[in-house]
Amino acid sequence: MAPVSRRAFALAALSLAASVTPGASAAPGGSAAPGASATPGRAGPPGRPRRAATEMRGMWLATVSNRDWPSRTGLSAADQHKELTAFLDKAVHHRLNTVMLQVRPTADAFWPSPHEPWSEYLTGTQGKDPGWDPLGTAVEEAHARGLRLHAWFNPYRIANHTDPGRLVASHPARKNPDWAVPYGGKLYYNPGIPAVRTFVEQAILDAVAKYPVDAVHFDDYFYPYPVAGQTFDDDAAYDAHGGDFSSRAAWRRDNIDKLVTEIADGVRKLRPGTRFGISPFAVWRNATTDSRGSDTKAGVETYDDLYADTRTWVQKNWIDYIVPQVYWQIGNSAADYAKVVDWWAGVAKGSGTALYIGEALYQAGAAGAPSAWQDPAELSRHLTLADQYPQVGGHVYFAAKEVATDPIGALSRVVADHYQQPATPPG
Repeated sequence: MAPVSRRAFALAALSLAASVTPGASAAPGGSAAPGASATPGRAGPPGRPRRAATEMRGMWLATVSNRDWPSRTGLSAADQHKELTAFLDKAVHHRLNTVMLQVRPTADAFWPSPHEPWSEYLTGTQGKDPGWDPLGTAVEEAHARGLRLHAWFNPYRIANHTDPGRLVASHPARKNPDWAVPYGGKLYYNPGIPAVRTFVEQAILDAVAKYPVDAVHFDDYFYPYPVAGQTFDDDAAYDAHGGDFSSRAAWRRDNIDKLVTEIADGVRKLRPGTRFGISPFAVWRNATTDSRGSDTKAGVETYDDLYADTRTWVQKNWIDYIVPQVYWQIGNSAADYAKVVDWWAGVAKGSGTALYIGEALYQAGAAGAPSAWQDPAELSRHLTLADQYPQVGGHVYFAAKEVATDPIGALSRVVADHYQQPATPPG
């Protein structure tokens, strides 16, 4: 995602750091979009009432570093509950229908987990009981409002620091120090250790077993985003488990593929009908790297840098939906919103995997954002453009704080132009 400070907000979901080539804007912005399709149930040009339809209208509700909620650590259970329901009410107000609630931001839990400690973002102290069940309550409150609740998990990040001694004594990373890898100022579980993958899956699926969540949701963090001059030290794991692979990169991709397919299988078995979706960084590979890639010049490619073969996950229908984070403006020189959406529509076509577009609401009116994002109509133009593609089944907005405050009215413009009628959530 864009500058380091913005990435720090959204550590778990929306990384724009190094997302485009040096010197290029890493944020959305742009020109006027072509007219929209008149297909029933989809938007026409701005000003035409949108008919009621089934489509994704979602928002991410980030908890890492108290980005959106809770507003700070140490609030009473009643105040945390009040803030949570206020965000859900704002979603309803803007005719959204789905909330992706981050419930495992840093190898911790927003529910009473037998595997991992209570999140420090609730009380300020990792492992301290907040006195209520945030995930269980969120599911009940969302469903009472007609909202779907997708439980959002970060698989491998342990901490936003590298000191295991700062973790609660019972933390699995302290009990299994060989599982952890310091990198880029953070601590990660090593995806190359089979016992790590088994543990991560158990920790996530515990929530699925306990609560009627409507989906399991992953963000863009698999292997960490590359940091110049640093190496992710998985030598021992590669020596032990990588012998059947042509390269370390192929082995790393297989590790992530296994996580994805095993989580998908676990979700299906535990709670049939619950969906599994992922919101990756939006560039799989640039066309200059691979002719099958997008017409982009991104500085990060998920296939090569995060070892996340997002194109394969969609085309093999390993996941139920994908929400690429298309956080650039129409006309961006390094990653044009229009070109990236077109590429993903082609990938999703005929796959059985639903495609929704991740939208950078946080850019609208933000200081330092490209000039296109100072125009309240930019976001509405994105939806008008995307409506040309029958594969695009809706949009998800980052993030809840901006949904609530809508600083320059960009979301209100979207509602006026595209959400004049309620929509049934997909799935």
